[in-house]
Amino acid sequence: MKEHEFYVGLEGREVFWNIPLPISEVFLFSLTFIALAIFGYGIYRRWNMWKAIGKPEMRLDDMGRRVKTVLTELFLQKKVLKDPYPGVIHGLIFFGFFVLIFGAAFDAGQHHITEPLFGWTFLKGNFYLIFSFLLDLFGLFVIIGVVLALDRRFVKKPDRLGYKGKMDNTPDDVIVLLLIGVICVTGFIVEALRIHVTNPPWEVWSFVGWLLAQTFTGIAIDTARTLHQVSWWVHALIALGFIAYIPYSRLLHIITTPANHFLQSHKPTGYIEPIRDFENAEAFGVGKLDEFTWKQIFDSDACTRCGRCQDGCPAYLTGKPLSPKKMVQDIKTYWLENAPAAVAAKKAELEASGEAAKQNVFMRGLNKVDSVVDKAVLSFKGDKAPAEKALVGEVVDLHELWACTNCMYCMEHCSASIEHVPKIIDMRRYKVLTEADFAPELQLTCRNMENNSNPWGVGAHMRGDWAKELGIKTLAEDPSVEYLFYVGCSGSFDDRGKKISIALAKILQEAGVSFGILGNEEGCCGDSAMRAGNEYLFQALAQTNIDAMNGYGVKKIIAICPHGYNALKKDYPNFGGNFEVYHHTEIIAKLIADGKIRLTQPLSGTFVYHDSCFLGRYNNVYDQPRQILKAIPGLQLVEMERSFDKSFCCGAGGARMWMEEDIGERINNARTKQAIAVKADTIAVGCPFCLTMMSDGIKDQQMSETMQAWDIAELVVKAMGKEEIKPPVDACAV
Repeated sequence: MKEHEFYVGLEGREVFWNIPLPISEVFLFSLTFIALAIFGYGIYRRWNMWKAIGKPEMRLDDMGRRVKTVLTELFLQKKVLKDPYPGVIHGLIFFGFFVLIFGAAFDAGQHHITEPLFGWTFLKGNFYLIFSFLLDLFGLFVIIGVVLALDRRFVKKPDRLGYKGKMDNTPDDVIVLLLIGVICVTGFIVEALRIHVTNPPWEVWSFVGWLLAQTFTGIAIDTARTLHQVSWWVHALIALGFIAYIPYSRLLHIITTPANHFLQSHKPTGYIEPIRDFENAEAFGVGKLDEFTWKQIFDSDACTRCGRCQDGCPAYLTGKPLSPKKMVQDIKTYWLENAPAAVAAKKAELEASGEAAKQNVFMRGLNKVDSVVDKAVLSFKGDKAPAEKALVGEVVDLHELWACTNCMYCMEHCSASIEHVPKIIDMRRYKVLTEADFAPELQLTCRNMENNSNPWGVGAHMRGDWAKELGIKTLAEDPSVEYLFYVGCSGSFDDRGKKISIALAKILQEAGVSFGILGNEEGCCGDSAMRAGNEYLFQALAQTNIDAMNGYGVKKIIAICPHGYNALKKDYPNFGGNFEVYHHTEIIAKLIADGKIRLTQPLSGTFVYHDSCFLGRYNNVYDQPRQILKAIPGLQLVEMERSFDKSFCCGAGGARMWMEEDIGERINNARTKQAIAVKADTIAVGCPFCLTMMSDGIKDQQMSETMQAWDIAELVVKAMGKEEIKPPVDACAV
């Protein structure tokens, strides 16, 4: 047997083909060039669309980290595999197809480069056997993955692959999966026919092809040769068609998703870019498509409609109109409607400026082709750009916009690194700052923050009253303390929140920690104003606090509210507030670990910890609260199904604390039911907002007789034996 008949893929063509080899290769290479040209034009056209709309934004800093992120997400499928079942399906298809493409390229290189030019032959002996086995194995993986994907999308139909019970399957979804499956099946048929004709003893290593070849025993050798020739060309043509189809299908995510991983923000998690210059800003927030940055628009093209964001969105799961997936797809649809006209306008502008003439012949040719396509697209759409819609109100419904709790589940679990929350904040800014259009209760909240520096509108002079009997000094009295205890509005004015402040103060005093408060000089952190879209108010509140803190030389801060903690830690540095910021659970956990406080009083019962979004997903504080609870003797700690980075929001974030929830089920009630499901009698929290929402949920579920909610600081004080265990008062503002 000839050496070349030992190969897979393109091997044995002299044995099977009647067409002279040079002619067939010229034909094959011509088709390959055409497929690659169609592919290249698709990417070029999409590139023009990406550039046509959106403000500039730099995302090329820290290149080493960006490359590492792409390699991690691409080859380890880190985010994809967070969700095991669909992650494994995707992994079977992705890794399988990657190995097959590599194998085909290696095989083609062997035939057309290394052997004819250099006389190097790799595909022989044991290397060939392993090579052949692996290609069959991964080809089988792809087929299994395709079958499972079809079953999931068209039989099982999980809700996240649709919206409100309606699946969002498209013909493209079917075409893509079938193309992948057919490529692999025809490849195995080609292999099986070759094995049937040549019947070499070593081909048992090509186990799928070998098994399939056993079914061809009744086929005559000459017939098998003809079938091999036909099936080989069918396989090649489908594979080349697949390559050409990529930029025009959902398969484009092969390019856009890794690109989006590369371009993801390296700012702190949940960071919101501030409005830098109110005096000269042309617009506040985003009210038009072209007021997004190009990266924010590119996000929408990277979306694969996998629905992971929707699968944990508290608004969607409690019957609100918001679906992060739908919002991103609606923006994409609007962008696709407007992109051809925007590209044509850019080209016309280039022509008018004379810049087009400076381009090389190849680029000028591409531009001419593109112009013809643009005109055809516009003609198909009515010979003009589509009618302009209101981005906020028509493309994105107002109920969707205001339903978001900023919980960050969507961004944490997006396998394409899409940034949903900043878009929502930008659109809220437009409604609030440009149109002064927001809910009446939010208007009252913002007015209270503006007049009295707290959402309830309680006199600012009462901010430090909670501490009068505890002997806590203000920084005005002693600026040399190590820590500033930033109490926050809830800890200063809310009856339930003040109990958390008192508990933490007792813990710090017992441990001998040097701390003080600002008292009446402290103001609202401004987080709710910022996330409601009132950036102007947020910056005013933040600057007042920063001036006071810097005036006393503050270096370290302890906060009991994750919202204030996050704002001080991540947003205040934009305005000159650079501090070491700690959440009280971080400090308490360290005090326990260092033996500064002792927990000797047992607390009985079944406890469950509710992860605050702004503490967990925003700041990765998951372990410290649990370490504290495990250090308390007597209690049994259980976990809800949705916990850690998959925790379910309490419903108070994103300024929702101050808004009515009049659509669907209340989010806090849904979360309380999850705690009831694990038979907990105590919900432990690390956030005043969460404490209010969980307490209200317990009351709404009529569980007040058997279930309570406590902040971790309160539980620690009880475990220290410093306070009698009593039922908490109802969570309410004074």
